[in-house]
Amino acid sequence: MSGRTEGGATERGLRKFSFAFLLVALTLILLISPASAAPIDDQFRAWLQNDLWPEAKAKGISRKTFEAAFNGVKPNLKLPDLVMPGKKAKTPLKQHQAEFGSPGAYFTEKTVRAVTSGGRARKAANARTIAAIEQRYGVPGDMLLAIWGRESGFGAAKMPYDAFEVLGTKAFMATRKDFFRTELMAALELVERGLAPVGAMKSSWAGALGQPQFMPTSFLKHAVDFDGDGRADIWNSKPDTLASIANYLVHYGWVKGREWGFEVTVPEAISCSLEGPDQGKRISEWADMGIKRVAARPFPARELKAEGFLLMPAGRSGPAFIVTPNFYVLKQYNTSDLYALFIGHGADRIAHGDSNFSSSWGAVGGLYRSDIAALQRALEAKGYDVGSADGLPGFKTRRSIGKWQAGNGRAATCFPDADLVTALK
Repeated sequence: MSGRTEGGATERGLRKFSFAFLLVALTLILLISPASAAPIDDQFRAWLQNDLWPEAKAKGISRKTFEAAFNGVKPNLKLPDLVMPGKKAKTPLKQHQAEFGSPGAYFTEKTVRAVTSGGRARKAANARTIAAIEQRYGVPGDMLLAIWGRESGFGAAKMPYDAFEVLGTKAFMATRKDFFRTELMAALELVERGLAPVGAMKSSWAGALGQPQFMPTSFLKHAVDFDGDGRADIWNSKPDTLASIANYLVHYGWVKGREWGFEVTVPEAISCSLEGPDQGKRISEWADMGIKRVAARPFPARELKAEGFLLMPAGRSGPAFIVTPNFYVLKQYNTSDLYALFIGHGADRIAHGDSNFSSSWGAVGGLYRSDIAALQRALEAKGYDVGSADGLPGFKTRRSIGKWQAGNGRAATCFPDADLVTALK
């Protein structure tokens, strides 16, 4: 309205009325809302003592550890994806994780080069350790360096949060309370077992710990002592950090000797809806269909008889790939196609020098997460499998878009856009 008012009222008078109305409305909300029967801090403390503590005690957590972990801790209401007590979860407008944003923006040269140049420097400085880890676990050192660089800037990134504040807040009032409750219990176990003191439990906004950014359950399952000092230290030890990453990947099925994937060209005659880890073919079959590796390079002979999968993270508006099962192992580290692609691409550049993808990223993305969720719900109503209507365009959503487009006389792009959101409403 740019300062204009209706009905001849003055702007000052309207502001007075609006302020008075707001006070009345807030008073009514406070009186009638169950969520505000007590301040959030009080509800949180009651939840800790009456709900969380009995479970922690039953799982062997001492009162001393419990009190130390939550001493002075209050819910951090600035964290993303929270649901106020008494309220229902809503799909947020925006996504806070970069992995779920615009595909091209994730691969800015500045970001990629920080990982690759830093990786090459540390590859030389830690050559003996990396060789020993490769020998034991069978995971290429370049891959470990790419993950280390992406997760924590090779240990330089500061972890600004208290892990118990983050995990406690999210277990109390996040959209995935059960997930974070499990992680919170694991964090308490970690301290109880003397694996790290409470003061060392600094984390990301999601509760991830140390240089490899392990969630507490991942620490308990995968962290290893590789430097032989008697404890797995992912905060200060480079050997432990790199070996723990390798151990994690091996536990999720890393196939020794296989690549992560290859950038390819996909003829228009091949549908982008063939994407996904459940639609694999021998790489030789993909090649027979007309899919070629970029720069006229052949697929390695050892890969031709093995299974590969089509990956088109921006649909027809970006690079395409044939990936191997190792790509999906990388995705276990962070459930995002873009993350796994970043790591594979970064590892290649650490090993062979900096070069970009052959194809460029198109001008896609920019939709609100809530818009994509609405599109997903519309596709679900028409019988398509989008995975879940979470506002994140994963491979099931992308290929469902392609199938709907092809079935409705449209060119299949396999990626959401504003026109598609409107058409499917």
